[in-house]
Amino acid sequence: MDGAGRGRRVTIADVAGRAQVSTTAVSKVLRNAYGVSAAMRERVRAAIDELGYRPRNAARAMRGRTFTIGVLLPHINNPFFAEILDGLMAQLGGTDYQAILVQGGRDPQGESRAIDALVDRQVDGILMVVPLSSKSGLEEVAAGTPTVVLGPHERSAVYDCVNNDDEAGAELAVEHLIALGHRRIAHIAQKDRNQGRPATLLHTIREQTYRRVMAEHCLAGEISVATTSYTEAGGYTGARELLARVPRPTAIFAGADLAAFGALAAIHEAGLTVPADISLAGYDNTRAAGLAHLSLTSVDQDGAIMGRTAGRLLLERIEGRTTAVQFCVTPALVPRRSTARAAGTRPRDSPVSLTQREENRGKSAG
Repeated sequence: MDGAGRGRRVTIADVAGRAQVSTTAVSKVLRNAYGVSAAMRERVRAAIDELGYRPRNAARAMRGRTFTIGVLLPHINNPFFAEILDGLMAQLGGTDYQAILVQGGRDPQGESRAIDALVDRQVDGILMVVPLSSKSGLEEVAAGTPTVVLGPHERSAVYDCVNNDDEAGAELAVEHLIALGHRRIAHIAQKDRNQGRPATLLHTIREQTYRRVMAEHCLAGEISVATTSYTEAGGYTGARELLARVPRPTAIFAGADLAAFGALAAIHEAGLTVPADISLAGYDNTRAAGLAHLSLTSVDQDGAIMGRTAGRLLLERIEGRTTAVQFCVTPALVPRRSTARAAGTRPRDSPVSLTQREENRGKSAG
């Protein structure tokens, strides 16, 4: 640190002088505002690093900004949430914003207390990941604090939404299992704990899509659902329930990788193997799914992209954007060794013709 910082705190004016720009330009760089050239941003950042400048958070708060982003998670056990956070932090990199993480829990009351804690700390924006609160409750929060909601399929005039095409993703998983010759395909679903909007919830959409695709392939009589939770414990309980049914399923589609990991434990405990006895598919394509000893077939919805996008949308709202945005990721199936051809079947694309399936789709829609 040179003479500008000896004996006193380095100020924004010191940074402006070193970078040979105005204090307004330095402020824009610190806020990651629009209209700042790459060259100016580089000069200001270099001056900040050289002088060791650190903005005063208290002063920021007095001016109406704390440079903090609140992140609400239902829990910290799901590895997919870590990928969302990785994307968010990558988006915040190069800005002065820091993320504050809170856990909402598995009931609306606990979530409400967590949201209140973030609002009380005057965070500049909130990212809510699969929240339990009603849409009206979320809009009440968003009216006072810039908000992005990740997960539910809904539109709001006051907050932005980030999700993936859960219908397309679930269809990929079920079609994959059917194409492998499986007919007795079961599903591990999640119990609805959200307030007043079941049709927009990702787990509802995944279960409904499973049921639709099975019916379109004339497999409605084989539909078998265990409703538990998208957790390891839920997957374990759900798989045990499904394996006890007669006839036993030859394949299981779990609505989340975390539930699939629990199902894998139950399958092994029952003395069965994957995929020789049971094919298993998940959803999220978490890093653990790709580990060699798991090799779980899963639907990839790119959590990092979702996190980056949520971060970008939050910064835009903080800077004054008021129009609502809805961003949807297109999922992709990642086949691995946990799924294989059903015993005694030959390769074929579908148990029914494409024409018959379209007719079945029309009947189910009617």
